[in-house]
Amino acid sequence: MSRKNDKKTPIPKNTQENSPVNGDEKFLDQTLRPNSWAEYIGQQNIKDNLKILLKAAEQRKHPPEHLLFYGPPGLGKTTLANLIAKETRAQLKSTSGPAIEKVGDLASILTNLSPGDILFIDEIHRLNKTIEEVLYPAMETGSLDIIIGKGPSARTIQLDLPPFTLIAATTRIAMLSAPLRSRFSGGIFKLEFYSDEEIEKIIERSAKILGVEIDSEAKKEIAKRSRSTPRTANYLLKRGRDLAQVKEQKLTNNIVNEALNMLNIDELGLNNEDRAMLTIIEDKFNGGPVGLNTLAAALSEEQATIEDVYEPYLLKLGLIERTPRGRTVTDRARKHLGKKLKGLDL
Repeated sequence: MSRKNDKKTPIPKNTQENSPVNGDEKFLDQTLRPNSWAEYIGQQNIKDNLKILLKAAEQRKHPPEHLLFYGPPGLGKTTLANLIAKETRAQLKSTSGPAIEKVGDLASILTNLSPGDILFIDEIHRLNKTIEEVLYPAMETGSLDIIIGKGPSARTIQLDLPPFTLIAATTRIAMLSAPLRSRFSGGIFKLEFYSDEEIEKIIERSAKILGVEIDSEAKKEIAKRSRSTPRTANYLLKRGRDLAQVKEQKLTNNIVNEALNMLNIDELGLNNEDRAMLTIIEDKFNGGPVGLNTLAAALSEEQATIEDVYEPYLLKLGLIERTPRGRTVTDRARKHLGKKLKGLDL
């Protein structure tokens, strides 16, 4: 039997080897992440505090204390965990709150840590309370209490854990119990939204990594519509790059506007879902107030999605307000939607 068809087809040049991101789109988001403090733009106060904390821990020859980062999605919580691991030359082991379903899952993770390892738990607010209680002594005294058996024959054994650092991230810090929050002795840090100038610097760095030529007006336009969030900025940059590539043009302001209009992202960075939320409050509930349960039902969305995804940016822009009776839209939102302002005959 002929085997001439078994030969592998050679990879053409100017594809994988010469691509600025090694031709691997699967890991593109990871490639765009900063690899050093100098590359991490924004959150200056947090960076200054972390540098001191890490330097002091290094001088004491001890793992850094436990850290908690919170804030809206896409602001760089996971990136900070990765940078801390690189700075301390420690091995980073990552998991998430929903992935830890049983006490045994947590015990398996903790007992497999090596001295100096960093354990990163994303969405830590989704840990159930039973698992939280097992985590307390692990964080505070470096021990793990496990109950073997049930009933009168049950007994507790205590396992000593190697020194480690827990770094946790959450978008909903209010859902963490007070005892768990108090055990993050290294600090609890809130990540803030980015300025347009910081977002422009991030876009410029990402464009270089992607090998995209972008003009200054295009950078400003993406920054303006990026919801003050690096993750969104990189997403919009990639979609603009796609259109520029298909049209065989430079990534100009016109190309960016065309790409963002195709995505239905307006000049404030609002998408269809954001505008739908504002419109429903204004049209169906006369501008509010409307309770979160009712709003979630009207939008066919989960309450957590409204609180974590939509509201932070709408509140930042002053388009909605939270009141004791529910959510209301503001005159700025009405003006943006082209509605009549209350009390005015327009």
